[in-house]
Amino acid sequence: MDANMITPFVNAIQNVFSTMFQLPVEIGEPRLKTNRKATHDVSGIIGVSGVMVGTIVLSMPLEAAGSIVTLFTGEEYEADSDDFADAVGELVNMISGNAKAEFQRKGVSISCPSVVIGADHTIALQSGVPCVLIPCSTDCGEVVLEVALREAEVEVSTSAAA
Repeated sequence: MDANMITPFVNAIQNVFSTMFQLPVEIGEPRLKTNRKATHDVSGIIGVSGVMVGTIVLSMPLEAAGSIVTLFTGEEYEADSDDFADAVGELVNMISGNAKAEFQRKGVSISCPSVVIGADHTIALQSGVPCVLIPCSTDCGEVVLEVALREAEVEVSTSAAA
């Protein structure tokens, strides 16, 4: 995966966390993720389609997610509450939308977020799309961005080929 696809996400998480929560984010060394197991207990997931395809995952331990959701909403929610899941979904949505704007490309869409909460869950990504894990450290705990993106293959229609 091209490093130019990772930089917007690094910038996005730092921007969102610093402006929304005054929470600095220290970025660790990105590395290739080699399994489907979620990194932590809480995963916010966004699909990407258009000229780029793939998945963005924001993964956090339950305790860190609780602290960040409280900073974000000003309320404490139980992990099984709809409001907790909505807040995690909105976080991954803001990070993905912020990164999407940095790509400066037309034709990139992001889906509505999904949130999975629970130990040892797995996330099935598109086959053949490498996933880069970006570890981040905050005062609330570790947060991980998992970026699995690639350029979409251009389909040649039969009329265009003729």
